Amino acid sequence: MLHIYYKPQFIRQLKKLSSPAQDEVIEKIEILKNKKNHKVLKVHRLHGKLKGTLSFSVNYKDRVIFEYVSKNEITLLVIGDHDVYR
Repeated sequence: MLHIYYKPQFIRQLKKLSSPAQDEVIEKIEILKNKKNHKVLKVHRLHGKLKGTLSFSVNYKDRVIFEYVSKNEITLLVIGDHDVYR
């Protein structure tokens, strides 16, 4: 089971989402805690200026970018649409 940390920017962006979208994000984070579910979330490594980070889709619009702090710890960095990749 992974331990999840949150960057302040992630928390601010999460609060700006609608209540149903927030619930969906929280549900996906719970799924993310189990590494066996990463395939279900389509977790993938990012390239370019975001090298070293990973991403998963919450829905067709929103993405979460995160990084591993250690083998069992991750930090959620940002959430948003495809513009988070810029």
